Amino acid sequence: MQFAVFKENIQGETRVALVPDSVKLLIKKKHSVLIESGAGLAASVPDAEFEAAGGRIMADAAQLTAAAECILKVRPVSREDAQSVPEGKALIGFLAPLRNAELVQILARRRVTSFSLDAIPRISRAQSMDTLSSMATIAGYQAVLLAATHLPKFLPMLTTAAGTIRPAQGLVVGAGVAGLQAIATARRLGAVMEAFDVRPAVKEQVKSLGATFIEIASAENLEDKGGYAKEVSAQVLVQQQKLLQERCKAADFVISTAQVPGKPAPRLITKDMVAGMKPGSVVVDLAAESGGNCELTRPDEVVRHNGVTILGPTNLPATLPLDASRMFARNLATFIMEITNEKGFTMDWNNEIFSQTCITLDGEVSDKRRRQ
Repeated sequence: MQFAVFKENIQGETRVALVPDSVKLLIKKKHSVLIESGAGLAASVPDAEFEAAGGRIMADAAQLTAAAECILKVRPVSREDAQSVPEGKALIGFLAPLRNAELVQILARRRVTSFSLDAIPRISRAQSMDTLSSMATIAGYQAVLLAATHLPKFLPMLTTAAGTIRPAQGLVVGAGVAGLQAIATARRLGAVMEAFDVRPAVKEQVKSLGATFIEIASAENLEDKGGYAKEVSAQVLVQQQKLLQERCKAADFVISTAQVPGKPAPRLITKDMVAGMKPGSVVVDLAAESGGNCELTRPDEVVRHNGVTILGPTNLPATLPLDASRMFARNLATFIMEITNEKGFTMDWNNEIFSQTCITLDGEVSDKRRRQ
């Protein structure tokens, strides 16, 4: 197949969908790769490196679009992006189909064969393709550095000529990939950490990183079959907020990552909780793009309330573009090799990686197609 990599068209997006190493992998599998000139510059990958890997550089975006069989995207696909994909082409990117029904219908009407990277199943065989986890790793790491730059104090304990400085106290809400990486990074920097998650299964992971696990007693099953947190009942939500109010008061910084697939992020940190935090405290809300865990969060804005700083970054992976692109590209290339062969897409509906990620095909939404 002939894959095309474009410069990402969203302001602030610095990543590129493939890097030279992943181009080589695809070429070994008899695919070809076209790259828009300058597509990798923001990620410190010049055109010459793509050419050396066997990619073909094209300066004319219209010619690139016409030549491509499948378009590869880093940035989540918007309705405008979907409208610009020529009819009959293929598209691989983040689609969030549970939240974007209109986007899915646009792709179906345009007879675009589409695959959603955020639908890759959480199974052992698919770990090497899990772009969501790779990008969450970067977000968790960068969130701690962001908190550290806004805090009016050190993270580690220091013994100085002015006496001993106590370490910062951090709280992570949601111990998924981003939350665990945030814990690990903050611990390396010397902060004292604790973490909250509704899933008891993550307790040992949190403790293994040197953090204290905070939990609530509940008879509900709060984890879905994919390992993600489920939406909780009103009763459990009240328990959560009571517990978090106490822990937020003690924290110098809070990093929240809690999300429920296909739904707005749960509101766990209220305005009153923020008001009760220490002056100078920082909240970094990694769920800002899906509504935020904090009531005061504004996407990509800095909000200050009662001396507390609330940050709502929506694209932290783009602040580390070289490694973010390398990780994304390796996951993407592995995924492409899984769902394609020398004739094109495998059309193997018995392969759960293929069947769960294929969103539209032959003018229809593919899950409907499989039920017929």
